[in-house]
Amino acid sequence: MNEWLTDFGMFVAQLLTLALVVGLGTALYMKARGETGERTRLRLEELNQTRRQRQRRMQLVASRPGARKGLLKAFRRDDKAQARGKDEQQARPTVWVLDFHGDLKASAAGRLAEEVSAVLEVAGENDEAVLRLESAGGLVHSYGLAAAELDRLRQAGLSTTVCVDKVAASGGYLMACGADRLRAAPFAVIGSIGVVAQLPNLHRLLKRHDIDVELLTAGRYKRTLTVFGENTEEGRDKFVEDLETTHQLFKRHVAERRPALDIEAVATGEIWYGSDALERGLVDDLGTSEAYLVERMREARVISLKLEQKPTLSHRLGLGVSKGVERGVERGLEMLDAGRWQKR
Repeated sequence: MNEWLTDFGMFVAQLLTLALVVGLGTALYMKARGETGERTRLRLEELNQTRRQRQRRMQLVASRPGARKGLLKAFRRDDKAQARGKDEQQARPTVWVLDFHGDLKASAAGRLAEEVSAVLEVAGENDEAVLRLESAGGLVHSYGLAAAELDRLRQAGLSTTVCVDKVAASGGYLMACGADRLRAAPFAVIGSIGVVAQLPNLHRLLKRHDIDVELLTAGRYKRTLTVFGENTEEGRDKFVEDLETTHQLFKRHVAERRPALDIEAVATGEIWYGSDALERGLVDDLGTSEAYLVERMREARVISLKLEQKPTLSHRLGLGVSKGVERGVERGLEMLDAGRWQKR
């Protein structure tokens, strides 16, 4: 058993060495060659066509073998009829579908800004923008930027709908409330109109070990609460005052976009599920994003728009090597576990 483990360890070491050499060589090559060209690509998908193709496949699978030939003929007739009415199809309004999955820093805000710009360049008078939003919130300034990017659609006169399937809380709701229509799934988490901040303080621990921390500032409130220094009541009061100011800005933002909402009743930092949020006026409708898009497909072209980072050769190669090493380690662990069971 020990000999097998030694051989396996040597194998893993050789594999890691090979991965390091290949990765380093690729990095040097790409640096010398220079990776030029567009770094992002715009992916467009007409969801009407995708749904139609899936529906046809399901019909073929569910039909009797003798009926499939007739179904294929019917599909071809439908395609010809659709081709003849192409001008009529083009005259239908378009629903542009965007996605935003927010993290603590709202890292997708930059991508959202470019996608909004792309939509505004081609959107027609009767078009609609649908944002499928999922976010539990995060940094104030980051989500403030994301909300401002979403506001550009409304300011341009484009009808906007935000669909929340799981969560739009705190900064997520800051974004969502700017839409003309806000739709949430029955158990989606909505609200959390509040502000929170916390940080540890190690002053007493450092003092116990005779460690001094010098914190020098210019400006009375340059630092209010610190991690290592001794916090004062004045600093705490100022910190709370800043939180209250941010909270007031949050409430004002929501109240301006949803004037019928009793902002004081809902701006307590609480969250509600979709059905309760509807009763309180936080959302306008209940339902999933998929159900809404299927409904809009009956009268409009629904196009998903996504700006993606184009993977470079070095990134693809590095990812492949990484997955290879990961699979090798997992395989070794499986063999080790199997050997232990066989021994038993």
